[in-house]
Amino acid sequence: MDPMGGGEALADDVQARLCDDLAQRPTAASFIAWLGDEPVGLINTFEAYSTFKAKPLLNVHDVAVLSAHRGRGVGQALLAACEALARERGCCKLTLEVLSGNRRALRSYESFGFVPYVLDPAEGNALLMQKWL
Repeated sequence: MDPMGGGEALADDVQARLCDDLAQRPTAASFIAWLGDEPVGLINTFEAYSTFKAKPLLNVHDVAVLSAHRGRGVGQALLAACEALARERGCCKLTLEVLSGNRRALRSYESFGFVPYVLDPAEGNALLMQKWL
């Protein structure tokens, strides 16, 4: 298991319904990277809306590349597909969340052009927060 994904497999009930549930989300889009007939990477995205720009945005929600294929451009190719979709949809930006300790992913995202989310430097970086329901 990948510690950056929580270090645990998805629960059986989640695995059983995930693909069908995603297919029912009209703003969801998924990209799979293939090497021959082997899937080696995946990104799930969801369209949201920026009230600051009055335009849609595309959130990169899940990024997974098989460990044997990391560092080979798979993630960059998947991100490029996301960017192409975002531009096609007229989105103002791409967003994503990443664990601060995931240095390899941070370097990948930064090399693709992602930067920390700051509206006003005096107020600091935006933080992702959650509340489980």
